[in-house]
Amino acid sequence: MEWIMLLLAGIFEVTWAVAMKYSEGFTKLLPSVVTAVGYLASAVFLALALKKLPLGTAYAMWTGFGIVGTTILGIVLFKEGLSLPQIGCVVLIAAGIAGLKLLA
Repeated sequence: MEWIMLLLAGIFEVTWAVAMKYSEGFTKLLPSVVTAVGYLASAVFLALALKKLPLGTAYAMWTGFGIVGTTILGIVLFKEGLSLPQIGCVVLIAAGIAGLKLLA
């Protein structure tokens, strides 16, 4: 169950970050509210996951989900580009997340 909580924390991490981009500096109400709710939900689910998971593993995976998720959505939603070295680094982060799950 704690892994599901951590996954939800990661999903909300990506949600608030993308909503923040859409909020245009908190000048748009709905994306600003989604940012605040997503941020709070992300912290709550991370806290629940930390009841059973080691801090270092859970935090690394949570931030990794955020990095990989926001990178993908930045490309898809905002047409952001990535250089080859950046792609390699994101792949390494994803591999690290997988490794932490497999070895935890």
